Amino acid sequence: MGLLNPAKTTTEAAVAELAIQAAAHKVVGMAYGGDISPEEAFAFLKHNDAILVDVRTVPEWQFTGVPDVSATRGKLATISWKNYPDFSTNQKFQDQLASLPDINKEVPLLFLCRSGGRSLDAAVAMTAAGYRYCFNITGGFEGDPDASGHRGTAQGWKAKKLPWKQG
Repeated sequence: MGLLNPAKTTTEAAVAELAIQAAAHKVVGMAYGGDISPEEAFAFLKHNDAILVDVRTVPEWQFTGVPDVSATRGKLATISWKNYPDFSTNQKFQDQLASLPDINKEVPLLFLCRSGGRSLDAAVAMTAAGYRYCFNITGGFEGDPDASGHRGTAQGWKAKKLPWKQG
């Protein structure tokens, strides 16, 4: 099942379809919208108002890069889920998210981290905070290491050749 043709649908219908797709791939027992692939995330952002929330840390954005959503209707927000360098949970995350322009509890939020763990935690937490459409992007920005120990070659946003730019 592919995303609906944006010329023939409303964002609401596209969100509903994305939610159905994502729910089929969600972690059992966890409350959030579900998991989507980097390609599904980019296709959705291309034709719908949504926010890609990159939850990695400042050094990751600076040295590894960030998704480039400039050719889409979506917006990019960079808010760390974990504080660098101690990796404690960012207690201000929800407030920082709520302060974004155009944010409300109905806007689709697509969470991204390095490989999918922190973004899953953020999606679950923001669902519990009342945000209706929280999705985790599987494989994250770089994915797990390949057989040679390198990231960004087998899984994730970079490996799928989606637009990104050096931080």
